[in-house]
Amino acid sequence: MRRIGQVIKLKPEAIEEYERLHAAVWPEVLAMIAACHISNYTIFRYQTWLFACFEYTGDDFAADMQKMAADPKTREWWTCTDPLQEPLADREAGAWWASMKEVFHTD
Repeated sequence: MRRIGQVIKLKPEAIEEYERLHAAVWPEVLAMIAACHISNYTIFRYQTWLFACFEYTGDDFAADMQKMAADPKTREWWTCTDPLQEPLADREAGAWWASMKEVFHTD
């Protein structure tokens, strides 16, 4: 199992809409998240910062992310959520959310 943390900014005027969407995530999107071996997925907000953390239990993260990106319902969901976000300029090439380095964990 691999824990993943990511960060992105949220447009200040988009906070209410972003939280409204995530109060009722589409079932197809949730099913695709699970199908891509992601669990314990949480998004936190601090002012205009979003922090996501989740556990990945698959064998090929890149392939699972490609599978998710190819899913029509997930792509439709992203047309609703992506315009509300502001990706960090120094994120990895091709990434939307910036990856974070895990520096501590305890169970």
